Amino acid sequence: MADNKKQVTAITSMDEDFAQWYTDIVKKAELVDYSSVRGCVVIRPYGYAIWENIQKIFDKMIKDTGHENVSMPMFIPESLLQKEKDHVEGFAPEVAWVTHGGSEKLEERLCVRPTSETLFCEHYAHIIQSYRDLPKLYNQWCSVVRWEKTTRPFLRSREFLWQEGHTVHETEEEARGETLMILGFYAKLLEEYLCIPVIKGRKTDKEKFAGALETYTVEAMMHDGKALQSATSHYFGQGFAKAFDMSFADRNNNQAYVHQTSWGLSTRLIGGIIMTHGDNSGLVLPPAVAPVQVVIIPIAAHKPGVTEKAREVAEGLRAAGLRVKVDESENSPGWKFAEHEMRGVPLRLEIGPRDIENGVCVLVRRDSGEKITASLDGLTDVINTQLTAFADAIREKARANLEGNIVEARSIEEMKQALVGRARFVKAMWCGDEACELAVKEQTGMPSRCIPLAQEQLSDVCAVCGKPAKHMVVYGIAY
Repeated sequence: MADNKKQVTAITSMDEDFAQWYTDIVKKAELVDYSSVRGCVVIRPYGYAIWENIQKIFDKMIKDTGHENVSMPMFIPESLLQKEKDHVEGFAPEVAWVTHGGSEKLEERLCVRPTSETLFCEHYAHIIQSYRDLPKLYNQWCSVVRWEKTTRPFLRSREFLWQEGHTVHETEEEARGETLMILGFYAKLLEEYLCIPVIKGRKTDKEKFAGALETYTVEAMMHDGKALQSATSHYFGQGFAKAFDMSFADRNNNQAYVHQTSWGLSTRLIGGIIMTHGDNSGLVLPPAVAPVQVVIIPIAAHKPGVTEKAREVAEGLRAAGLRVKVDESENSPGWKFAEHEMRGVPLRLEIGPRDIENGVCVLVRRDSGEKITASLDGLTDVINTQLTAFADAIREKARANLEGNIVEARSIEEMKQALVGRARFVKAMWCGDEACELAVKEQTGMPSRCIPLAQEQLSDVCAVCGKPAKHMVVYGIAY
């Protein structure tokens, strides 16, 4: 077991240094490599496979509801970006500019897209003439560039992968319905598939997306009590529509402006998976997105028939739709156990000569280390049951972390006390005045995370100024 111990001790304990623990996992599990471009990473095959599985799940959700994928240019002319004042001001500090094409200076600077609202607006203005052309439900999977000063793989990088949906509708009711439907899809993706419980809510005006009337969010809590804004859905109203003249002939043949939404999630979800489920031995991957759901380790592989049986079992599981790998490398079983544990594979299947003789194998769960002896007959059903139990267990563990670290506060002093020893979410009543929101951030370090859709009446007055309260707000330190 010396190899096993060495493999595990290569990862810093999260209690010792959470940031280093995260970095160790990202590198040791071969999710990314650093590139020569500062603030940008290479997403390696194992990391990209997780992203592909997230893509498949969400892409099906939106296609099942009539959305279509498109591809927009990566460059935005400066004049186009300038059309919506709040939008450009919100992104100006993070924009990367192209000033030359080859050796020639461009007549107009081109922005490398930080987001694509302006491009979609220009396109919609070209193709929408009548209410019969609506709705338009477009999405694209692409990379965007934001010139972040401080970066960390998956959580914050200068270039990252994401999806951005941009839809336009005939009525406000339809657009608002779209905004909340997508919020529900994001919550379902995180809670059901990624096993990450979230708080659904609306951002305050201070924290909403630049150019949006309303921004909705799903907020998750990481192991260390910090928040991760995991996905957002925005209702734009008609602000962009008027700026870009996205008008149409309505049912009475009068000119009207479309009502618009925008929504997105990114590869930061991979960071969320690491920081929600990972442990001191490495990754713990939800079965729905794990590149390998079952790894088969032949025991005494040099003996006749062992490797062949492992391959046969693998083929049967693959035929049932499971993602399976047989580790036929020359490394010792102990090394293989530690390696696949560190890579977060939900189930390990061990099979050796005696197991084959008895028609069984041994299953080992990544989350608990529990060993189960299972018959090779009906193995698929046993494995599917264990994968479901595994997902339920890590989801409930994450939920216990979230629910056990939300504290009520009725004053800024109580908020400060809540943060003694570790980060937490703090819920408190708020009058709606931005000055009170800023006071909380300045005195505690916590910005508001959201106004939860599920409201509670903790008291009748604002925790900061004592005036009548309008909403309960969740505050928290965030990534």
